[in-house]
Amino acid sequence: MSETDNLQDADGKKEIETQNSTPKQDATNTFETKAETEVETETVVEAETLEEQTNAETPALDSVEEHVDEIEASNAEDAEDESNSERHEVEEKDYHAMSIQDLATELNRLLKHHKVQTISKQVNQIKAEFNAKFNELLEQKKEEFLEDGGNEIDFYYTNETKKLFNQFYKDYKQSISSYYKEREQNLKQNLDDRLAIIEEIKGLLTVEENMGTTYKNFKELQEKWRNAGPIPRDKYNNAWNNYHHHVERFYDFLHLNNDLRDMDFKHNYDQKIKIIERAEELAKDNNINRAFRELQVLHKLWKEELGPVAKAHREEIWERFSNATKAIHEKRQEYYSDLDKAYEKNLEKKEELIAKIQTIAEDNSSSHGAWQKKIKEVETLREAFFNAGKVPQKVNEATWAKFKEAVRAFNRGKNKFYKELKKDQYENLQKKKELIKIAEDNKDSDDFKAVTPLMKKIQSDWKKIGHVPRRDSDKIWKQFKAACNHYFDRMHAERKAENQHLYDAFDKKVKLLDEIKTMELSGDNKADVETLKTKISDWKAIGHVPQNKRYIDGKFYKAIDDAFDKLKMDKAKLDMVKFESKLENFASNDNDTRLLDNEQNFIRKKISEVQSEITQLENNLQFFSNIDSDNPLVKDVHKNIANHKKELDTWKAKLAKIRGMYS
Repeated sequence: MSETDNLQDADGKKEIETQNSTPKQDATNTFETKAETEVETETVVEAETLEEQTNAETPALDSVEEHVDEIEASNAEDAEDESNSERHEVEEKDYHAMSIQDLATELNRLLKHHKVQTISKQVNQIKAEFNAKFNELLEQKKEEFLEDGGNEIDFYYTNETKKLFNQFYKDYKQSISSYYKEREQNLKQNLDDRLAIIEEIKGLLTVEENMGTTYKNFKELQEKWRNAGPIPRDKYNNAWNNYHHHVERFYDFLHLNNDLRDMDFKHNYDQKIKIIERAEELAKDNNINRAFRELQVLHKLWKEELGPVAKAHREEIWERFSNATKAIHEKRQEYYSDLDKAYEKNLEKKEELIAKIQTIAEDNSSSHGAWQKKIKEVETLREAFFNAGKVPQKVNEATWAKFKEAVRAFNRGKNKFYKELKKDQYENLQKKKELIKIAEDNKDSDDFKAVTPLMKKIQSDWKKIGHVPRRDSDKIWKQFKAACNHYFDRMHAERKAENQHLYDAFDKKVKLLDEIKTMELSGDNKADVETLKTKISDWKAIGHVPQNKRYIDGKFYKAIDDAFDKLKMDKAKLDMVKFESKLENFASNDNDTRLLDNEQNFIRKKISEVQSEITQLENNLQFFSNIDSDNPLVKDVHKNIANHKKELDTWKAKLAKIRGMYS
């Protein structure tokens, strides 16, 4: 897209006309007859010198104000690059916040989606960030290598991301080299073409032909100049000044042809007014970078596309254009000033993050858990540092160095801790290997009485020994566990063989227990009680079970109690039947004396409590001596006394039963 098209897009309504418009060409043709009669007369060039002409249209270089100088410098830099407008459109990201993987991906994206000559700034920033981050990783890997006993001369480290990045950067260097080689040739040829055009313009002043033909040749040379392409930046100002000088001389040569010259002056004036109006609109645009980029195009149009205007308007329109430029410049300066303030705030954030990392690095933790927590904290702080944004350029390297040193100090402390921890782990590994040897040496022993305590001891010792290196942990545990299991499986198998009758008894009791749980009562209490007593006798007849299976007795008598509860019997009588069942259980237990003692003490305590209750109730009756015996309250007390006496009889019967068990 040409600069004229750019201006048209920016304005939205106006279009800068080209200098080869049809009306002007027609005017030239109608003027040819007059020019032919006057060209024979010696033309007197106006007294205005080149310096006066230039100063009237655009200030000289030493008097250019800062806001114009900035535009001129930027356009001069772009002079040798015809794709500069595209280069300005390349997005610049916060590469400092990216990981090395993301930086490699971003470099590849730029190479694929942009012309190589437009991305040099981005590529250089990406390369600097990648090298800084990879060097940090390299230093960390080197420290770990040396701490593991490696020799510094043998250290080497790379990774797939580094290799990939190097390949992308190599592709970039080859492409940019080819581009500059080809461009150098084109720039030289374009410069030669432009110098030749200047010579042709100079030659127009000495050609003897009618003025209309000369003017037409002049306009064709101007068009050729505009299309001649970019030239070396160091030749830019000199070539343009030379060109403008001889253009001015040609307009002076047209001195006698006022109509023709004034027509050009008017055209240039109209187009420059449009440029000024667009610049004034841009001064109100809040998108500073976009406004500045378009302002560059407007200045280039002003200088490169349009010629002079009438002397009476030169100072006026330049001042107006300069003022609009100044307004944009001042907004841009303010924008960058605010940006600098934001960078200062980012610097404060990064300083705080560095201080936190330093504080963590100074904390001498003594446990793996504490260090793992610190590692996560530092990783979070590192991420926050990279996401905190840019800092002022003047302190960027110093801030980065301070950050790296803080992280490096933390890593040194971390590596020192884990180096010592690794040493302890290797010592623990040796201790556990010694226990494995003991387990394997004794796993086939038949002396269970002597070896079993030993095997239990080494199992206990194993638990007391700390961590071992992770790569050995599972392996040695499986080895130790296999030896211990082998021994105890043999021991249990032999004991089971010796006590097979106990396991057989257990199986029978399991079967009998299932029968009790599913048994349905006949409804004849006497018959059902006898059935349950028979089941109890059958249970006792089965005999003992293994020590670790004796829990089944409790389950059985719980099931018997549940069956008794289903009988429709007098509560006291049922209570005695269940008690007798309980005594049967005591009789079948090896610890029956202790159980009987506990039960007898419990019954004595209950007898004492019930007697106290009866005494209390009888004492209470004395307060009702003047109340009729039919009083509900008195009746209730007598009823309670009767119930307690009945309960007392039951407890006394139980005591008699339990005393009989001793004999």
